[in-house]
Amino acid sequence: MAITDIKEFAHLSEEDMEAFGRELDAIRRDVEDSRGERDAAYIRRTIRLQRLLELGGRAVLLGSKYRPAWLAGTAMLSVAKIIENMELGHNVMHGQWDWMNDPEIHSTSWEWDQTGPSEQWKRAHNYSHHTYTNIVGMDDDIGFGILRMTRDEPWKPINLVQPLANIVLATTFEWGIALHDYDAQKQLDGEGEQGLLKSPASRAFARKIAKQVGKDFVLFPALSGPAWKSTLTANATANLVRNLWAYAVIFCGHFPDGAEKFTIGQFETETRPEWYLRQMLGSANFEAGPVMAFMSGNLCYQIEHHMFPDLPSNRYSEIAEKVHALCEKYDLPYTTGSLGKQYLLALRTIHKLSLPDSWLRATSDNAPETSSERRWRVGESPAVHALRIDPLTGQRRGLRSAMQEARVSLRNAKKEAKRQAKALRRSGDRVSL
Repeated sequence: MAITDIKEFAHLSEEDMEAFGRELDAIRRDVEDSRGERDAAYIRRTIRLQRLLELGGRAVLLGSKYRPAWLAGTAMLSVAKIIENMELGHNVMHGQWDWMNDPEIHSTSWEWDQTGPSEQWKRAHNYSHHTYTNIVGMDDDIGFGILRMTRDEPWKPINLVQPLANIVLATTFEWGIALHDYDAQKQLDGEGEQGLLKSPASRAFARKIAKQVGKDFVLFPALSGPAWKSTLTANATANLVRNLWAYAVIFCGHFPDGAEKFTIGQFETETRPEWYLRQMLGSANFEAGPVMAFMSGNLCYQIEHHMFPDLPSNRYSEIAEKVHALCEKYDLPYTTGSLGKQYLLALRTIHKLSLPDSWLRATSDNAPETSSERRWRVGESPAVHALRIDPLTGQRRGLRSAMQEARVSLRNAKKEAKRQAKALRRSGDRVSL
């Protein structure tokens, strides 16, 4: 079972939790109080860059029957779509720039270059996902209703094909997200199984599909005249590149080992400090330089984004330094790694959890992708697991130290099992002689 008592899991007392929450509130206030022209200039530069790249790419693709023009135009358009999707659409619609009171750069007016309507995405993502982050049974983003990403979800025979489903999801990511958000909106509106165009949500979805498909696969190819076929393939390729990149960034931030899952019971009694902690423990970062951070919409700082989803994305790097320092202070894990490592861990979970539980060794209390406070209940009272001070070193010892000790114990247990197995084989050999 996923985490039910986050304080016990994190080895934090009530007093520790309150202090932890106050320090994070202070980080928020510092950023809010210091927002200003530097941040506004950043987002306006980003918008100009994105529009110049898109305009340039579209112009170059007018000559896309020539291979160099096709390659250059497709590359420019791919980058433009990634920037619009990750650093602009996603972050603007989170309200990160609403404080500017600029009607063009506002969460209520931005419509992104993606199949799903912005309003439906904001309902499913900003509210449902960021409120119920990684709560099993409440956050539909755990596997997007397609993949089994935690042992807390019962295995079904259909899960056997999820490695293939994962490939389909990656290549059609904008469509997967759009359908996911559309279903969430229908449930909110109580529409049931009404057909297309039979409800406001359906009509909004159909209008957005017509706009996107018409723009990329009818209008711009037609404007290219004789080069319409090559422009069509260029647009399709740019959409594919954007889909694959967005999928990779999202999966690296939500599904590597260490991104924990939680129960509804934890949510029902949750305080503000515990909400912060759930966001931290339920997310993961990946290492990135300035260019990769920009191209990921600064979602390489997924931990910081989940703790402060409405603060400007260009401030996440400085926030990350403070959050990391807090993790050191309270001996909490700060889950990060290279992009390749984080994705491979997520991919391993996708393939592993496609199999029945009887084929797996660990449980949902103590698995790489899912664990709970019950993993620490081995002949000790839960009170033992509050954050404590090492009497010899004077250092705090909490969840991170406990996890390190557990890994060492597991390695030692495996070594001992191998030693005993080897000794048994030797004993058997002597008996046979």
